Amino acid sequence: MKTRFLITLPLAAVLTFPAFAQTSSTPDQTQTTTPATTQSTDTGTGKQPLQAPAREGFWGRVNPFARKNYVKRQTDPIRDRVNELDDLTAANGKAIKDTDARAQAGIKLASDKANEADQHAIDAGNKATVAQQSAQQATTRIQTVETVVGNIDQYKASNQTEIRFRPGQTVLSKNAKDALDEMANTVKGQRGYIIEVQGFSSGKGQIAISNSQKMAESVVRYMVLNHEIPVYRIYLVGMGNAPVAGTDADAKTKHISGGRVEISLLKNDLEQLSSNSSAPMTTDQQQQPK
Repeated sequence: MKTRFLITLPLAAVLTFPAFAQTSSTPDQTQTTTPATTQSTDTGTGKQPLQAPAREGFWGRVNPFARKNYVKRQTDPIRDRVNELDDLTAANGKAIKDTDARAQAGIKLASDKANEADQHAIDAGNKATVAQQSAQQATTRIQTVETVVGNIDQYKASNQTEIRFRPGQTVLSKNAKDALDEMANTVKGQRGYIIEVQGFSSGKGQIAISNSQKMAESVVRYMVLNHEIPVYRIYLVGMGNAPVAGTDADAKTKHISGGRVEISLLKNDLEQLSSNSSAPMTTDQQQQPK
């Protein structure tokens, strides 16, 4: 009987010690889990933070031989949370790349628009320069036309030739024809000119006038038939024995002997206007868009 008591007493102590350890661990567990409920939920995944592992009594704290299911049960939440963080990190990286790509595309588009605007500004400046040059040329031509119109009846002597005749003759000599040919060649294809033909003859009265008229007509006839000079550009007058001013300014007028014809080429500014109107276009005018 005494032997049974001695065996039962240690066995009861052994069974009582785990229960005491379990009871003593309850306050610690309560103190550990209570602060977890007050932690912030502002996490990357938007979920509650992982809770500390529950204590499984005395053997859960001091047992060196943890079971596989126990370890799996403790590590599964951590592994799931890590996988969620990996997915969240990948999504954030993709969103950052997309945002950066859109930003670069927007910057490039803005740069292209700015370059296009600069090119338009340069083109507009070039067109304005060409327009200003055209306006200046038009102004110059208008001023030239005004000058020409103002001086349309103002003829200036350009060339003068004198042809001599023997007394009583009206036939042109070879030298006279050569002189007329030379003058006629200078007016071919030109405008704004007239030819003044004045005949002078020795003698008196109507006979001198008639002889001077015939000599002047022979000159006009030759120029019209041989050089096709329009008749309306030739003005003929028989001066008879009218006095001719001497070469010396102080000398008195003198009468001539024999016959002579003075041919004067007179021009105005119409030829100059024609030259300006037919001037070739400049390079800027040729490149100007129509």
